[in-house]
Amino acid sequence: MQSTPGTEATTGPESTGTESTRTEITSTEITRTESTENRRRRVPAMAPEERRAALIAATIPLLHEHGLDVSTRQIAHAAGVAEGTIFGVFESKSQLVVCSVIKALDPQYTLDALAAIDPATDLRDRVARTAELIHARFTEHAHLMSAARKLILSPPEPGTGKPAGHDQDAHQRMMSSRQKLHAAVAEIFVPDAARLRVSPDRAARILLLHCGADAFGPFGEPGTFHGEDLAALLLDGILTSDDTRTILTGDSPASSDTHTHTDTHTHNTETDRGDQTPC
Repeated sequence: MQSTPGTEATTGPESTGTESTRTEITSTEITRTESTENRRRRVPAMAPEERRAALIAATIPLLHEHGLDVSTRQIAHAAGVAEGTIFGVFESKSQLVVCSVIKALDPQYTLDALAAIDPATDLRDRVARTAELIHARFTEHAHLMSAARKLILSPPEPGTGKPAGHDQDAHQRMMSSRQKLHAAVAEIFVPDAARLRVSPDRAARILLLHCGADAFGPFGEPGTFHGEDLAALLLDGILTSDDTRTILTGDSPASSDTHTHTDTHTHNTETDRGDQTPC
């Protein structure tokens, strides 16, 4: 039996091309599968602590952007994991948010910067630099600090003595951070403690309160803050030098003359009265 002329020539190449294409596709699929398997073998699963750290790192920028309204879906997407992964290492979204706030508000960076201020420099310069560092910290983390007050530093629940949410560990960590920051600012004033009318601890508190009021308060103007202005306010006050002397001594050149005149007049009156002077 003979083939129809041209059939073998036509059928042969088409059949060969199809088989070749199928072979190439299969080869590509195998290569991709092998690549995926190799990648899985090269990247081991994260340990729980590593997964916690990764989720916290992904949550912090979202808290700056969305505040406490951030969703677990957004967090999971940012971290590149399934949403259920969050609850494999955290009991709840609230716990993840609290841990993220504490991590973001870690004062170590500011503490290091304060420690780097040379105590031998002029007090005014040290106070101005300190004010700039504290104010920058407060304004950068304003939203997170508000969240911390709500979630962690809220007043104790009635009858329990525990902070709202019962997260005693988080509360203690936040209080410890605040105390460290306060102590570091007080240390700035220590070399000149003998020149101050208040203790370094009190001076630190005033500086922190002023920076906080400017960063969070209704009358704050964070964009116009200058450390030199706060240093001048703390160290010089807002009175002129003569008025300052009056406040400090309770006396002034004018009042001294008045006191002298009054004393003389009183003495003369009492002498004229003689025995009428009361005992």
